[in-house]
Amino acid sequence: MGLLAALPAFSAADEMRKPSRPVSTYSIVARDAETGELGVAVQSHWFSVGSIVSWAEPGVGAVATQSFVDPSYGPLGLELMRSGKSAEQALTSLLASDANANVRQVAMIDARGNVTNHTGQNSVVEYCNLTGDGYAVQANLMWKPTVCAAMAAAFERAEGDLAERLVGAIEAAEQEGGDIRGKQSAALLVVSGDISEPAWGGRLFDLRIEDHPEPVVELRRLLTMARAYRLMNEGDELMTEGRVDEAVVAYGGAQALVPESHEMVFWHAATLAAAGEVDAALPLFREAFTAWPLWRELVTRLPAAGLLPDDPALMARILAVD
Repeated sequence: MGLLAALPAFSAADEMRKPSRPVSTYSIVARDAETGELGVAVQSHWFSVGSIVSWAEPGVGAVATQSFVDPSYGPLGLELMRSGKSAEQALTSLLASDANANVRQVAMIDARGNVTNHTGQNSVVEYCNLTGDGYAVQANLMWKPTVCAAMAAAFERAEGDLAERLVGAIEAAEQEGGDIRGKQSAALLVVSGDISEPAWGGRLFDLRIEDHPEPVVELRRLLTMARAYRLMNEGDELMTEGRVDEAVVAYGGAQALVPESHEMVFWHAATLAAAGEVDAALPLFREAFTAWPLWRELVTRLPAAGLLPDDPALMARILAVD
């Protein structure tokens, strides 16, 4: 890609930074006022856009750095916001030390919902940027100059959690024409608003489509899959706590989101059986065994792990399904 390597903080000792090739991109950074969640969504006709554009830290802020991208705006911006700087103060500070600010496009939002963005005058047209209540949208090298307005309108009218609204915004950008060169990769990063969360624990959604003919469509599919697996994880935790009835609900919700997944079907069946609802479980076991025969072997191992009663009669009923 010809991107600048990750560098230390801006300093007089650094060599003057040279512009790299443009990551033509549209993105949004935002905060959910009710939950405090922070996030970034992005799409580009470039490989693995999420690995350099999108940055966020629980309870601190979110950053999108694009155009002639300098990835260090991400970690440095978060460091400044963590130290108490507002989004605007952090971005202003970094731009002041960047000799190539005229080709940067950067957006930041802090944990208080303050937003700011910058588009250098030498970014590649069509470019745009807008800020609203708790969000900032920005784009460069677009087919139309109206992409930012479409994203802002979609984000403001969308319902659901922050992840849903962010994906809705980039879907609107694509419908408006998107990148003049087409589409290739996309990413969604949403973190908790709780600053006490560790980085690995505070990432609610961290999805990347590195190379795909329809990256935004694939991002939407993966968001649904991620929601399903969150329910699966919730079910696992409930099972370990012996709260089987609640685990049944969680696994059932996961299966409803992704009915084509035999993994979801199997664990729904297993929790129903563990809860004594064997008649309801048997058709699901049949479906899982048909889709993936090795589930039949796995079911025999569950009693030893405490995930099914150690009941030969129950095991015989389950294994008898065909």
